[in-house]
Amino acid sequence: MTLVHLTRIDPAKNMRRFYRLDMQPDLFGGVALVRAWGRIGSAGQVRSYVYPDPAAACVALEKQQRVKMRRGYLPLDHGFRLRNHQA
Repeated sequence: MTLVHLTRIDPAKNMRRFYRLDMQPDLFGGVALVRAWGRIGSAGQVRSYVYPDPAAACVALEKQQRVKMRRGYLPLDHGFRLRNHQA
């Protein structure tokens, strides 16, 4: 798993957020965990953290994914299905 795309949508609070995690190789043999977040439709913000190997980056990715899902974020495909069933 190298790409995780989560969304948090709550129309009552006018909340439409995304959170994306991606693992990418860096130029020095390590692995960068790139985190991007913001309001859906905007460029958002991006931050990158470098890890010495893919295993360490994967652990960090999974930990951050669990944190965001505890805060109400859902995988992108879940939100898409939810909106289509409501319409």
